Amino acid sequence: MPETPRPERITDLSRLKAFTNPLRMQLYRLLYAAGTATASQLAEQVDQAPSLVSYHLRKLAELDFVVEATGQSADGRERWWQVASEEGWGFRESDLAGTPEGAAAVGAVTRGLLDSRAAQFRTYLDQGAAWGREWTDAAFTSEWLLDLTAAELAELNDELQALGRRWRERGKAAKAAGDSENREHVSVHLYGFPFRP
Repeated sequence: MPETPRPERITDLSRLKAFTNPLRMQLYRLLYAAGTATASQLAEQVDQAPSLVSYHLRKLAELDFVVEATGQSADGRERWWQVASEEGWGFRESDLAGTPEGAAAVGAVTRGLLDSRAAQFRTYLDQGAAWGREWTDAAFTSEWLLDLTAAELAELNDELQALGRRWRERGKAAKAAGDSENREHVSVHLYGFPFRP
């Protein structure tokens, strides 16, 4: 049986620190959703100068998070980009937070991810009426309060990752087959963490 694809696990602090810059995180997320884009296209979405966006994309490329997308440019002058892996990336705090610098970077990146995801959800809430009833009825927020061990929480994470991969592959297959009608980007945010009331 083939090995299940997994997000790249970042263990090098210098690579993780690339995402302490909020613009780099935003560009990576936009590029991931778009599939491919130029610096100019991304610059319009983030309201920044194309030269600044190009700089940050090159920095992400130096760290192997993005690569040039071949065969996209009509005249060979445009530089198209894509994420290096559609599986994305992740990290374990325990791999990187053993020093004050590592702990600070892990905290900054984790907070940046939370801020980015919360902003994305707030945008949806602000624009909810524009999506129409079909989409607002399908959208959801979920919270379950569970009593688990750390091993069970890790197992739950593995199951949710597999479920997300299955749905991502289903959407990709439909797009490849030309089934794009009524298909939108969908962001699913689930969090699992211990707490004590």
